[in-house]
Amino acid sequence: MTWTVSSCFVTLAILCLWRVEEGAEACSCSPAHPQQALCSADVVIRAKVVGSQEIEVGNNIYGYPITQIKYDIKQLKMFKGPSEAIDAIYTASSSAVCGVNLKTNGEEYLITGRLESDGKMHVTLCQFIEPWDALTHTQRKSLTERYDMGCDCKITRCTSVPCTVSGPAECLWTDWLIEKEVYGEQAKHYACIKRSDDSCAWYRGAAPPKKDFLDIEDP
Repeated sequence: MTWTVSSCFVTLAILCLWRVEEGAEACSCSPAHPQQALCSADVVIRAKVVGSQEIEVGNNIYGYPITQIKYDIKQLKMFKGPSEAIDAIYTASSSAVCGVNLKTNGEEYLITGRLESDGKMHVTLCQFIEPWDALTHTQRKSLTERYDMGCDCKITRCTSVPCTVSGPAECLWTDWLIEKEVYGEQAKHYACIKRSDDSCAWYRGAAPPKKDFLDIEDP
């Protein structure tokens, strides 16, 4: 084997290793039903995003700086979390590593995330983060009235047939199978509730009350 051919193999090997490492850092996670997101989160808040800045939080193994985006927020309501109000959330600076891109023009969001040991709230694309105005009536009401009644239940995402439950304390999430939509009817209008016999079943939320033109919705 000539030196030229050998060097080509070495170059290809290096490129392959680089691609593997790069792929290992890519963002990958399965969608979660909003109820799952609330039950598994450390913090669930309604907040208005008022600003952002890129900050350095250390260096990687090659000595290059690691950056994050710090979003300054005004907490409007805490559904789950610590006793202290949250005034900032942190996320990776790139969506390739699950960083979240939020509008900073005063947009209101429902934000689920994890609380780190340093007391800071961190969020990723794998968590349920939605503009408040995009939530359905059922989703908003379930934040305080339904979702936590089913945190002991298991929601299993069904993407192809056959799919079955493994026990009575389980709800099949079939939005993708039936509607080809990640967040379809079950995500928008249903909660998986634990019943008195410890089994679990889908519960459909009530339709929003009708309003006349003088009614004003409470925040």
